[in-house]
Amino acid sequence: MATILIVEDEIPINELIKRSLQLVGHRCISVFDGKAAITEIERQTYDLILLDVMLPELDGFQVLETIRNIPTIFLTARSSLSDRVKGLTMGADDYLTKPFEMLELLARVDAVLRRTLKDSHCYQLDNIRIDLDSRQIFDNGQLVECTPQEFELLNVLIKNRNIALSREKLLQLAWGYAYEGDTRTVDVHIQKLRKKLRLEERIKTVYKLGYRLEV
Repeated sequence: MATILIVEDEIPINELIKRSLQLVGHRCISVFDGKAAITEIERQTYDLILLDVMLPELDGFQVLETIRNIPTIFLTARSSLSDRVKGLTMGADDYLTKPFEMLELLARVDAVLRRTLKDSHCYQLDNIRIDLDSRQIFDNGQLVECTPQEFELLNVLIKNRNIALSREKLLQLAWGYAYEGDTRTVDVHIQKLRKKLRLEERIKTVYKLGYRLEV
């Protein structure tokens, strides 16, 4: 998992982002102004920076000018086209405007890290190894046959591990917004994953909501 610096002066938002990223396994450090961000960047190495634009001391654009070779995502209430273009032109990897859903932030973080980290994209869960690049699943080294949709559902659960996801949200993330089936489809595929991969104790049912992958 990645080491991420969160530069956000609104304490509740900073803490919410930090807790959400830590839930899925990232290591996070929080600072609350531009000067503190620069000090922290000089102090240790980070895999990713989440950077607000409107900060005390130095704004996010000024901070970005000092950053070298660290992937950066802007998080800001400044949603104008000119601000987005400026941020991306300066070298930011993504630009997410407030308010945003935490699941969208997690997805954007995952996308940037997949592009920039050099390590292989495998995930180990007990005796199960999931290769996210080749889209293959191995149980004690033996290939497990799964349908593309079963793999996509497992992929969504892994990316949002320890987070309770409603059936509706799982449909959106794993099947796509255009899918017209009902939520019983999610239940059927969850049961198949539990049986094939012996994940009955890992994929938990969240009462009256949906499911959560516990790790």
